[in-house]
Amino acid sequence: MSKVLILGAGYGGLAAAVKMQKAKIPFTIVNKHSYHYFTTLLHEPAGGRNDFEPYSVELSEVLKGPEATIVKDEIKGIKPAEKKVIGKNGEHSYDYLIYALGNAPEFFGIPGLQEHSLLLRSLETAKEIRSHIEENFAAYAADKDPSRLRIVVGGAGLTGVELCGELAEYLPHLASKYRVPDNKIELINLEAAPTILPMLDQRLQETALEVLTNKGVQVRTNEKIVRVGENEVELATGEKINARTIIWTGGVRANPLLSEAGFDCDPRGRAKVNEFLQSVDYPDIFVIGDSSCFIGEDGRPLPPTAQLAGQMGDHVVDNLQALMKGEPMKKFVFNYMGTLASIGAEVGVGNVKGFRAKGVTASLMKEASKAKWLINLGGLSLLAKKNKQFTKSY
Repeated sequence: MSKVLILGAGYGGLAAAVKMQKAKIPFTIVNKHSYHYFTTLLHEPAGGRNDFEPYSVELSEVLKGPEATIVKDEIKGIKPAEKKVIGKNGEHSYDYLIYALGNAPEFFGIPGLQEHSLLLRSLETAKEIRSHIEENFAAYAADKDPSRLRIVVGGAGLTGVELCGELAEYLPHLASKYRVPDNKIELINLEAAPTILPMLDQRLQETALEVLTNKGVQVRTNEKIVRVGENEVELATGEKINARTIIWTGGVRANPLLSEAGFDCDPRGRAKVNEFLQSVDYPDIFVIGDSSCFIGEDGRPLPPTAQLAGQMGDHVVDNLQALMKGEPMKKFVFNYMGTLASIGAEVGVGNVKGFRAKGVTASLMKEASKAKWLINLGGLSLLAKKNKQFTKSY
């Protein structure tokens, strides 16, 4: 029996693992944590909407079958010629590898950005952001330093906009808790491009901008960050913004392990794959999700999204089975379902299969996508369990 190794339990890796389990194919999945967390929803607990528990699920709760072997380890390197990967706790060999380790932050060479900004990338970083903000609100009572109440979010893509939407609703509650005047709070969203949410059409961008502005967010487009210091952001115009909380959401690139291992990668470090999702260098390695450079119909690499990773994870199992049996594999075709952005708990914008949605309708659609993923992982029982946990933290 061939040994199949899956690296990473994000949307792509876990989708592949769940399908492998259903197909009764033995596999080993290696992940840094014992749980899968909902990356696309981290803005919610970071911004105070709910407690953190609902946003993860233990792998053992989903991968219960005898086919699944779960290994907790952090991957440090790949040796494709030797068919092994190097973990912090040891080596892992394979006959076939599904690489789904996701992405790393992209700092675009901006001095000080990596050293002085917070990132929203995991449950741990979500907790860090929330705690950091609350600690500064609490400390304001003692020193009245206005920079403690000034929050700068760099990037106005999905993550930046959704985080600002959550924080705009959460910060007044913190102000009340620590007796901070509402008019002292500043939430600034900086974007180098001329528009926010570039994946949506102009009308939805304008709607999102209006909602954010009405919630008190200062959205500033065409504002390029050129340097970040301790508690300071410098813009290309020369303006300097003093803020104790600086959060960067402005871009991602592939996990550097691929380029370090000598894979043929694009400028963002994503491994180039063929139409079957195989590495162009190693036919026994499939690369999916944010680490995969898959060329779309327009001749450009598909942008990294959770829905792309999930579809790749599902498709790659079919091709792996075909490869193991010596049968023809099927080309991967991405089925774009649309994009939804929540702007707080009850409002959103987006499109689904060409249908333009905004307001409560878009928010409900976002909740439906969350429910669909939970059902795919663990059925109605997992959905019911998580729904009981989703309660406001303020």
